[in-house]
Amino acid sequence: MKMKYLLPLILAFATHIESQIFNSKAIVHPEVGENGMVVSQHYLATDVGHSILKSGGNAYDASIAVAFALAVVLPRAGNIGGGGFMVMFDNETQQSYSIDYREMAPEFATKDMYLASDGSADRKKATQGVLSIAVPGTVYGMWDVHQKFGSLPWVSLLNPAIKLAEDGFLISPFMADALNEKYETLSKFKNFKDIFYHEYPVKMHRKLKQPDLAKTLKTISRKGVKGLYEGIVANKIDLFMKKNGGLITKKDLKNYRPVWRETLLGNYDDYEIITMGPPSSGGVHIIQMLNILEKYDLVNMGHNSSTYTALLTESMKYAYADRSKYLGDPSFFNVPVKTLISKTYADEINKKIKLDTITPSKQILPGSEMHQESLDTTHFSIADKNGNVVSNTYTLNSGYGSGVVIDGTGILMNNEMDDFVSAPGVPNQFGLVGGEANKIEPFKRPLSSMSPTIVLKNGTPVYATGSPGGAKIITTVLQFLLNTLDFEMEISDATVAPRIHHQWKPDILMLEEGFDIHHAKKIESMGQQIFISDPSTSLESIEIKNGRFYGFGDTRRPDSDAKGL
Repeated sequence: MKMKYLLPLILAFATHIESQIFNSKAIVHPEVGENGMVVSQHYLATDVGHSILKSGGNAYDASIAVAFALAVVLPRAGNIGGGGFMVMFDNETQQSYSIDYREMAPEFATKDMYLASDGSADRKKATQGVLSIAVPGTVYGMWDVHQKFGSLPWVSLLNPAIKLAEDGFLISPFMADALNEKYETLSKFKNFKDIFYHEYPVKMHRKLKQPDLAKTLKTISRKGVKGLYEGIVANKIDLFMKKNGGLITKKDLKNYRPVWRETLLGNYDDYEIITMGPPSSGGVHIIQMLNILEKYDLVNMGHNSSTYTALLTESMKYAYADRSKYLGDPSFFNVPVKTLISKTYADEINKKIKLDTITPSKQILPGSEMHQESLDTTHFSIADKNGNVVSNTYTLNSGYGSGVVIDGTGILMNNEMDDFVSAPGVPNQFGLVGGEANKIEPFKRPLSSMSPTIVLKNGTPVYATGSPGGAKIITTVLQFLLNTLDFEMEISDATVAPRIHHQWKPDILMLEEGFDIHHAKKIESMGQQIFISDPSTSLESIEIKNGRFYGFGDTRRPDSDAKGL
């Protein structure tokens, strides 16, 4: 057949493919919607966000409602006693925004508050009980977002969470397992035990009610941000701290403020990466690693091949080495962001990388070219029909935070003080090493790995993503971006593909269950020690294409859910 006859058929086929709802090559398929999408780590919170969008609210309204709902139904990570970061793309202004509502060290915190007499760090003090708690930021962060972008009344956004706390909800099998696994550690905290271990073992499908938390949420609903940071709730927090040897005072609460920060911008091929800057380390090192990898033909190497994996491993080592020295709260330490995310800096690192070669971590020093939160952080992504996109990651740090519930409030408090460096060079509870940039100081925000990220193409949002997983957050988001931008995977396949992780120290490459054993053996033969790890991260992502919204909640966390309009 002559070309003039073939061309119309080719064009017709291309048009047909473009109009298809699902990618026929995908193994796992995402949720799809025409007027918006909500993806979170708990189906009840996803339903709340969906209902807000359906009632005419925008992505910011839905995000606030989801954040408060997660504080009720996902107490291991969702919170009003913790903090986090939100990255936004606002369609009306065609601008990106980011807010840092990270927790803050109280006024009476000191750099050696966790040191034992022999100079070692007291891990228990840093991770459990009142001394591990930093001043929470979530409520103030959500309040500021509402003041700037909200369209529905504040009260209406908290009502779903109040109802869930007051009427109760059925404990999922996943939540029952999570609580039972933590019984030995958390049952020693009386208030926690009274709420969550009323019966033990915790049984799935038992109704959990949280009346004290419902009262606190009602107070925040009526009084706004003052409902937590001043008045009766603040008095209860202050009294609890005084009675139990904690540091947070009414003054700490009243003086807390979130910070609107410039978004961190990077470019990868034809895409613009919008992410969070310090005190999050995630954005800096995602852009740094993308700059390193941009020079290579990753597709030709093959996804998760030994060559590809070794290259990613090398880039991760250099990024995490820099993290240990250069990252901290920019109000206290001059973080060299421009250098770390520059293409020139990536070129210098690339000169040291040789394909199919492993460099021992001891040969990679922090900054030779120029610490972490828990697996139980949580993320949600939301997009509305008006083109607004939100990517939010927040946390209590460890699963269920410090274990401390403030008397009469139902508020489960964070243990974010462990995200500071208790002693320079001493790893925190998750194995990350930090230095002077992240030492404990009053009013300082601890370093984080949280990496809420939005991707644009030609000025239009195409992806929103993020994950829990502590140190693994950064490498998880990186691999999602490579899977979608380079390998053109459907977001569902990009999410379920086995992941890898290396954080410089210890010098161990973690390969997720399901990673090809033949490639694993080849990498090991290069001299890289490997460890097969259980799944520990949970991407909650959105893709926007062809006028539709695609959402996928990571199946690594069974309660994750996406719901489109």
